[in-house]
Amino acid sequence: MISITPTISLDGAELEERFIRAPGPGGQKVNKIATAVQLRLDVERCASLPEQVKRRLVRLAGRRLSNEGILTIAAHRCRTRERNRKDALERLIELIRKAAYQPKPRKKTKPTRASKERRLESKRRRAQAKRLRGSTKWEG
Repeated sequence: MISITPTISLDGAELEERFIRAPGPGGQKVNKIATAVQLRLDVERCASLPEQVKRRLVRLAGRRLSNEGILTIAAHRCRTRERNRKDALERLIELIRKAAYQPKPRKKTKPTRASKERRLESKRRRAQAKRLRGSTKWEG
């Protein structure tokens, strides 16, 4: 079990790891060794995550989420498999933690009477200043 928050734990069996060759320049072994990691999680079928967290995770995932609802995180920053594996898992945990945060609902408020009056007074002053800038009529 992978602990995400005090209330959410992710089962390791729900994750799928694939090792692929890392993109970009490399040395002599670049085309031989698969060090990059693709960590995959089927968000729709994941029993460890509550429904609200799943919905927010789908919204946060963006292009990392496939049409089938599979979240894919690719890690190829490091040279070794183990470090890339750890990096991918840390990024997944961070993404799920962001999705687990429930934003406070916004309370609707009305502007106070004094703030309305201040706004209207500043508009009057601004309009007066602009009116004074206008051209004068010449008689002649």
